[in-house]
Amino acid sequence: MTTPADLSDVRDPELPGRLLTLERDALVPLLRSRPDADFALPVAACPGWTVRDVVAHCSSALVRVVESRFEKGVFSPECNDRDIAERADWSHARILDELERGMTEAGPAIARAGGVLDAVALGEWVHAGDLRVTFGEPGAYAGCGLPEALALLGAVTRARGHVPLHADVDDLDEPLKLGGASGERTPGRYIGDGPTLVRLYAGRPLDGAAGYELAGVEAAELNIFGD
Repeated sequence: MTTPADLSDVRDPELPGRLLTLERDALVPLLRSRPDADFALPVAACPGWTVRDVVAHCSSALVRVVESRFEKGVFSPECNDRDIAERADWSHARILDELERGMTEAGPAIARAGGVLDAVALGEWVHAGDLRVTFGEPGAYAGCGLPEALALLGAVTRARGHVPLHADVDDLDEPLKLGGASGERTPGRYIGDGPTLVRLYAGRPLDGAAGYELAGVEAAELNIFGD
C-alpha cells in the first residue's frame, strides 16, 4: 500500500531507484529463464522490435545514465536503434548482465539528476510489462513495483505539467494527482485499477480492460511516451 507521502508533490529522489531494484529482482530472473528462441519474439507494444531489441534498448539506456553519456540526440529513436545495433553480436547473457548492472546502478544517478531522468526508470518498468505481455505472463503492468510506478507516474506528469487528472486507484489509500495544477483546466477523473491507468499513460492497448471510468479527458491525451 502506498502512503500519502508517496503521492505528494515533493519529489522523492530515491523513488526511481527503488522501482528499478524491485523490477530487477523480478525481471532479470524471468529473462534468464527464457529459452533463446523467446528473444526473437516480436513485442507488439514496440513495432519492429523483438524481445532482444527491447532488452538491449533498456540495458543501453540505463548504462548511459550510469556513465553519464548524454550526447546530442540521446534517447531519440535513431539513438535507440544505434544502441541496439551496437549489441547485435552480443550474447543474450551479456545483454542481460548489462541490464542487471544498469538496473542496479542507475538509481543514484537518476536521484542526483533532479528529476530530468525520472521518466527513464518509469519507461524501463513499462518495457518490463511489454515483455511480460509478449511472454503471456500474468500481471504485465502490475506486481510489487506497481505502487512505486504509480507514484513515479504522478511525479513525472506533474513535473511536465501534463493534462491534470485525479485518479481513484484500487488499492491506493489516497487519490493520485497526475499532471499540472495551473488551474487553467479542470482535472479529469479516473476510477479503476492501477495497471489500466499505466496502460493509458503508456499508450499501451487496454486488452479489453473493463470496469474503469475516465471523464473530463480523452485517453489519447494521457499518453506521455508519444505515438
